[in-house]
Amino acid sequence: MSDPTAMQRGARTLTYGQRLLLRRIGRRAAAWVRAGRRDDLDGLAAVLGCLLRAAVLAAGAYGAWLLIRRWPAVLWLAVPLWCWAAIRAIPQETAERPSEGDEESSEPAPDAEQAPALPTLQDVREAVSRVGTPHAHLAVLAEALGTTTDRVREVLAEHHIPVEPVRMRGRGTSTGVKAGHFPAPAAAPEPVVAAGQPANNNTNNTRVESHAGGAHITVTPARQEAH
Repeated sequence: MSDPTAMQRGARTLTYGQRLLLRRIGRRAAAWVRAGRRDDLDGLAAVLGCLLRAAVLAAGAYGAWLLIRRWPAVLWLAVPLWCWAAIRAIPQETAERPSEGDEESSEPAPDAEQAPALPTLQDVREAVSRVGTPHAHLAVLAEALGTTTDRVREVLAEHHIPVEPVRMRGRGTSTGVKAGHFPAPAAAPEPVVAAGQPANNNTNNTRVESHAGGAHITVTPARQEAH
């Protein structure tokens, strides 16, 4: 007889994988639709590409529904492929976790994936200067920084830098940032003059006085004579 506990763990794992797969498909579809926006146009012409891409996705979904309705036997192939894709969407360490714990803690946690590194604002600024033309797509920045677009968005949101459709040469238009929206780097602090040291470093004949160890010292620069 099959183990009911193992079957429950498998069902939870499959359900979790389907949630991940649906979330991933939704994010990629939304990003693909947003990439159709033209930032060099205004009004309806700017979003016409987005509308056309959304119509393509809707037509594809409707066509799949008609196909299944006309030939239900297609589900014998579609369902196993969907389950396989759902399992593939789960990180390996997460997929193995249900069989290692007890029944109460067997459901994989959504946050089990290892969080990628969070870059600093300076890291993002330097990446934009390297790969930007002059603007940069979030996907390109994430690849250059070795992280994900969500982490790049997190840094930009923290520093109130807008994310919008931008155009990169050779890559078209997609969600990204403009180089001009980054704040200027902080200026280097001026050197601090130590206590008891003169702040005047010019070469004129100014009289300079300082106190060291209680002694009163007077320094008068030598006068230069004209020849």
